[in-house]
Amino acid sequence: MAEAWQREKMRVQYKDTDQMGIVHHGNYVTWFEVGRTEWMRHYGIAYKKMEVLGLLLPVIDVNVNYKKSAHFDDCIAIFTKIANASPVRLEFSYEARKISEEEFKRSEEKETVEPSGELLAKGSTMHMWVNQEWKPARINKVTPEVYTVLQNLI
Repeated sequence: MAEAWQREKMRVQYKDTDQMGIVHHGNYVTWFEVGRTEWMRHYGIAYKKMEVLGLLLPVIDVNVNYKKSAHFDDCIAIFTKIANASPVRLEFSYEARKISEEEFKRSEEKETVEPSGELLAKGSTMHMWVNQEWKPARINKVTPEVYTVLQNLI
């Protein structure tokens, strides 16, 4: 299970490109957020559920390594997996990849063992669990069942 990546497919929108027709670099961080949000929903840890429990998960570090450019109307898959989890921090790894039109149209499972397609960018985000007052929160104390899910995925 730890090696499984969650895949979220999308098509590059015109609004996400610059005058050169290339996806603006800042959009990759947004795509990573989409991947992370859907990863959490897939594993039953939706942001909305965490907020109801009084937990927030702000980004404290982001890293993106750009390899190739994406262009308007390209088919893209964002692959996301958990890299590390502790009672107070959560780290995700991401890969943005260009996939074929055929792969984009296939309705496969969202979970996959290995990312496929041409690597465009990869990166990571580090998060910290905090309470409503923005004080560090230990997820293993607030919601041990969520912590157990996270531990089983790394």
